Amino acid sequence: MLRVGITGGIGSGKSTVCRIFETLGVPVYYADEEAKKLISCDEAVKSQIIDLLGEDAYLNGQYNVPFVKKAVFQDASLLTALNGIVHPAVKKHVIMWMEGHRGRPYVLKEAAIMKKGADLDKIIYVSASEEVRLARTLERDTERTEEEIRAIMKNQFSSEYFKGISDFIIENENNLLIPQVLAVHQKLLTS
Repeated sequence: MLRVGITGGIGSGKSTVCRIFETLGVPVYYADEEAKKLISCDEAVKSQIIDLLGEDAYLNGQYNVPFVKKAVFQDASLLTALNGIVHPAVKKHVIMWMEGHRGRPYVLKEAAIMKKGADLDKIIYVSASEEVRLARTLERDTERTEEEIRAIMKNQFSSEYFKGISDFIIENENNLLIPQVLAVHQKLLTS
């Protein structure tokens, strides 16, 4: 079974591309969604976050996003430490998830942060211009301002980085997605 990563910047259309792969019967692991579940439900993760940030990290048993955001944006070392809790938990979880899908030709792990050789056999990059990504994100995330989205983009890997680590590129500007996904799917089935 091939372990395939699918990545791209905010608003690139990773989720849309993943849904097309899912219609082809390909299992998809959504790293951000699973991280949120682990932060909310995994007692070991919760305990480590409380040890790092204090009891205010959870309010009535719920992850206190505004408090955590404020804390980690004021102190970069706290963000690094928080990622040091969450990322290993997600990595362990995705490995177990992939093991549960043995026998499939390939599975996808969707994540905004991805590195070459990070327990993945192939990487797909979903590409779109910054302006298209900004417009999509503003439409989707109505609670975010343009400045907030641009700040997120600035902190993400560049398109050059993504292109450099990727085996396949799906252009999601004004291009038809389905033919591109089908072409990648066929190549992965024969890899």
